[in-house]
Amino acid sequence: MTQHLTLSSLPLFPLGAVLFPGGELALRVFEVRYLDMVRKCQRAAAPFGVVALRAGHEVRQAGAPEEQLCEVGTLAHIEQLQTPQPGLITLRCRGAERFRILHSQRLPHGLWVADVQQLPADPPVAIPPDLAHTATALAQLQDTLHVRTAQDATALHPTAAQLNDCGWVANRWAELLPVPLELKQNLMALDNPLVRLELVGDLLQKLGIVQ
Repeated sequence: MTQHLTLSSLPLFPLGAVLFPGGELALRVFEVRYLDMVRKCQRAAAPFGVVALRAGHEVRQAGAPEEQLCEVGTLAHIEQLQTPQPGLITLRCRGAERFRILHSQRLPHGLWVADVQQLPADPPVAIPPDLAHTATALAQLQDTLHVRTAQDATALHPTAAQLNDCGWVANRWAELLPVPLELKQNLMALDNPLVRLELVGDLLQKLGIVQ
């Protein structure tokens, strides 16, 4: 896949959350407009697009404002799909490439589809010494989280390469930080992983997470 690849009629899953590349997303799917979509994506081993909502609600409601979508989203690949009961699907997905919406439309049954252009992946950028504390604090936090979820076989331990990569560390922190959706979206859409990590470092200091 190249940075200029355009995908046509990509099915979208609008959420009140931001999916970052490399991030994990758990979903409970029960709306008719999504049940068939996720089954088709799984059979075809194809991704769907996750986009954050600028307005509207995840679940359709009578009289609710029209859904408005952010322009930049992330491809989600299904890693696990289960049907615990009729009319309910649970998913575990992994974020992959980012994309920009070129044109979108909502189909009669409510599903959004879009023509999108894939954005280039973050280039590998080593973490500079003045930001090394962000990786150290993240590793310590993830060690704590792994102890609490020791029974979770899907939990992934970061590699040394990941902990020395600006984009990867910035993305993991952005997922965890208690900041507004708009700020998370802006961080995800940034093309420069070093700048993203610098902004995350500023947030960590403001929140008192690091000194």
